[in-house]
Amino acid sequence: MNVRITVRLKPGVLDPQGRAVHHALGGLGFEGVEDVRIGRVIEMEVADGTDDETLRSMCERLLANTVIEDYQIETSAKVDAR
Repeated sequence: MNVRITVRLKPGVLDPQGRAVHHALGGLGFEGVEDVRIGRVIEMEVADGTDDETLRSMCERLLANTVIEDYQIETSAKVDAR
């Protein structure tokens, strides 16, 4: 099973990388960008049948700092591309 976990800073948490990208976009002439938030995507392949609680535990114990970050888990079945 394929798993994609998106981790983002919680609203209200300072995002210095996002501010730097926002400033750089303005400097390059891109108008209308009101805010930029930087996050990360973690893609994993796990055994079929891995339950949601196990995935949440992975996030809360290692993959996300739940004090300052939120996470979203998306799962999909493996696709055999031949």
